[in-house]
Amino acid sequence: MTIKINHIENIREAARQFINEALPGHSVIAFYGKMGAGKTTFIKALCEELGVEDVITSPTFAIVNEYEASEGAIYHFDFYRIKRLEEVYDMGYEDYFYEPGALCLIEWPELIEELLPDTALRVSIIEEPDGSRSINW
Repeated sequence: MTIKINHIENIREAARQFINEALPGHSVIAFYGKMGAGKTTFIKALCEELGVEDVITSPTFAIVNEYEASEGAIYHFDFYRIKRLEEVYDMGYEDYFYEPGALCLIEWPELIEELLPDTALRVSIIEEPDGSRSINW
């Protein structure tokens, strides 16, 4: 499936569509894309559409940010700065990935690919030549 975002003004609509079409049945979502493709921006829109009222920021330095949504906890990961898988083991990733009712949204999953559950939804965000974005899963 693909969702096209032609302008940033359409990102919330795209997030709603993603929630309805892709999210059901998935608790771990891995977002792939180049630097600047819009992973954090799209995750922010998803969190807002899921009812997060906190300020939503990139967890680049914290590695994980936790938000409370109407349906439960949302964990937003950014593994860009991970140097060794041991760091992910030490943070107790399994407690997050397998927490009942929690949603895990992951940026830079390629750095921890072998730790992703088989059931993880893999999503690519591609910046098109015209500046639009394609969300593919």
